[in-house]
Amino acid sequence: MAQSPTITFVPLSQEPASPVLGLFANEAGISAQTAALIGEKPAQRLAQAIKAEEFKGKGGSSLSLPAEPGFGQEATHVLLIGLAGDEENPAPNAVRLGGQALSKLPKNRPASLVLLGPKAPFTPQEAADFALGMMLAAYKFDHYLTKKKEDNGTPTSILLHVEDPVAARRAMKAREAAYGGVALARDLVNEPPNVLTPVEFASRAEKLEKLGVEIEILDEKAMKKLGMRALLGVGQGSEQESRLVIMKWMGAKSEKTPPIAFVGKGVVFDTGGISIKPAAGMEDMKGDMAGAATVVGLMHTLAARKAKANVIGAIGLVENMPDGKAQRPGDIVKSMSGQTIEIINTDAEGRLVLADVLWHVKQKYNPAFMVNLATLTGAIMVALGQEHAGLFSNNDELAERLAKSGKATGEKLWRMPLGQEYDKQIDSKVADMKNTGGRYGGSITAAQFLQRFVDGCPWAHLDIAGTAMGSPQTDINKGWSSGFGVRLLDRLVADFYEG
Repeated sequence: MAQSPTITFVPLSQEPASPVLGLFANEAGISAQTAALIGEKPAQRLAQAIKAEEFKGKGGSSLSLPAEPGFGQEATHVLLIGLAGDEENPAPNAVRLGGQALSKLPKNRPASLVLLGPKAPFTPQEAADFALGMMLAAYKFDHYLTKKKEDNGTPTSILLHVEDPVAARRAMKAREAAYGGVALARDLVNEPPNVLTPVEFASRAEKLEKLGVEIEILDEKAMKKLGMRALLGVGQGSEQESRLVIMKWMGAKSEKTPPIAFVGKGVVFDTGGISIKPAAGMEDMKGDMAGAATVVGLMHTLAARKAKANVIGAIGLVENMPDGKAQRPGDIVKSMSGQTIEIINTDAEGRLVLADVLWHVKQKYNPAFMVNLATLTGAIMVALGQEHAGLFSNNDELAERLAKSGKATGEKLWRMPLGQEYDKQIDSKVADMKNTGGRYGGSITAAQFLQRFVDGCPWAHLDIAGTAMGSPQTDINKGWSSGFGVRLLDRLVADFYEG
């Protein structure tokens, strides 16, 4: 990935020494404190320019003006950045604002931004969030470009003038951990499938040992011994061996504290198997392991910031290929739980992987709750587009906490229904269940399938098919992979499960 610009916190009182000076404004213009900081005459000239240009300070808007004497010893331009809210976002989100600001700054030059809002200086937490937004927006996956541009597309360095630089730097440690996790998840999803095989994916997850994460990798022989024939059935048509990776971070005061668990679907490439997908767009199926990537990114973040919680991360890694040995529609497989599954469509494979991993995690670790993430169904995109991930849960408290964390981070969730009527759709006449429930309610019946393997544990399923790969361009995501879920789940742990 491309390097982020160097970001440094300095005192408000330090005179800007960059070609570009960034200031924040709303419909009333700059704040009185900002005016006092830059001086009476520069402030007056700025007010005149704002009026002449009819700059309203709307969030995401900007105005660039030549810098006159008095704006700093090296300033050639003043950039006004709007942060007035709107009906949907009455208060500006500092992470999003950081991404917006980065897009307005000149490339390959230093810049100084004075973090003074219209009413008050940015708090240390807001300043750190602002810096995180800049880092996320600067991310690029350029590992395979042999002719990289000298223009990195971002400023060479950024000074953030804040009221309390020491506190901002302290708050930044957790944001750096979050960025590391998101960038890792994005990297994994962006990797080509000829590189990121199940074995290679497991090897990359194993590198978390450097942060203190305990790693256990199960090969196919170990999974056969455990009876994971649902997971293994998905990968049996591939030359690439399947893997199960268990990651443990034991950061709580007591090792006896029940862990919380996160489970990810890791189909490193999904052809659909014998029920093969159409050729158009199949290259995107390298991202069908985004759930597993999020779990690895989350474990990186938790370990890097030394989260005070006991956490299990588990990812099932397979490749779904058509072959003479591949699973067929009509097959019946026996899962680790003992429940039998009739295969109706080999392209409904992710739920088979998750079924065995969820059961294993519940039986071995008895977690306080489990959250699984998966690019599970195209149907969730039909229902929600790409603005929300689907949330399914058997526990109202867990669902509410996830939704709050999603709102706080901007990684939004929308709760979808579960119910006996939907569950009946996956009953089979020849096995305990079938792996699809038909066209209608496809995301819901997929969730109902997963629920049969949680054994009563509080559980939530996040269908991230629309948000994690081929993700929409936003202020903080300019690439194909967003790393959706890392910041959301880190916030969940920090707000509700540390202590």
